[in-house]
Amino acid sequence: MKSVSTFPAPRRQRRTMTILSIRTVGDPVLRSVCDPITVFDDDLARLIDDMLETMYDVGGVGLAGPQVGISKQIFTFGGIDDREGYIINPVLEVGEEDQEGGEGCLSVPGQKSATPRKNWARVTGVDRHGEPLVLEGEGLFARMLQHETDHLHGKLFIDRLVGEDRQRVMRALRAADYNNVAAKTVTERATRVGGAFGGGGAFGAGSSFGSFGK
Repeated sequence: MKSVSTFPAPRRQRRTMTILSIRTVGDPVLRSVCDPITVFDDDLARLIDDMLETMYDVGGVGLAGPQVGISKQIFTFGGIDDREGYIINPVLEVGEEDQEGGEGCLSVPGQKSATPRKNWARVTGVDRHGEPLVLEGEGLFARMLQHETDHLHGKLFIDRLVGEDRQRVMRALRAADYNNVAAKTVTERATRVGGAFGGGGAFGAGSSFGSFGK
C-alpha cells in the first residue's frame, strides 16, 4: 500500500500546466456531493498536475475538485510539513482530540475564522493508477484533510463555524459589498486562468488560508 503519511513528497518537476478557475461561494458546484472517480487515464493525470499548479499559483495548501468546477472526489495538497500530493476517492477517519486553529478558503475570499476540527485525521483512497493510498497526520495536516474532504461532500468551512464566529462570517457574506470583494478576487485570478478543465474538459461540471488561502 502506498502512503505519504510518513515520508514527505518533494515537489516534482511538471510539464507546462494550466491555471484553473476557482469557484467561489454561491456557485452550486461547491454544494454538490462529488462522484467517485472511476477512470484512471492521462486526463486524470493532467487534472492532478493542473490542480497542483493552480493551488500553488493562488497560495493555497489544498484544493478540491469542486473548487475548480469538477464534481469529482479528488483533492491536492502541498506546503505542509514539506509534503505534497493528492488523493482520489478519499474516506475520512478522525480522532477524538480537538485542536484549536483557524481556516479560510480559496472559495470564500476574504473570510477566516477559528474552525472546530479534530487533531488527528486519516484519509484512505487511491492514486492516479487506482492503487491504494493513505494520508495521515496531526495538527495543520489533519485540518487540511478534514477541510478538503468536506469539499467533496458539498460542505465549506463556514458550515463548521459556531456561535459568534458563525454570525460574524455570515453577516459578512450577506453584506452588500461582499459580492464586490469576491468579484475582485475572481477578476484578479482570471488574468492567469487558461484551463480546459475549468471550462468543461473531460471532468468539467460547466460554466483555502491555504484552500485554506487568500
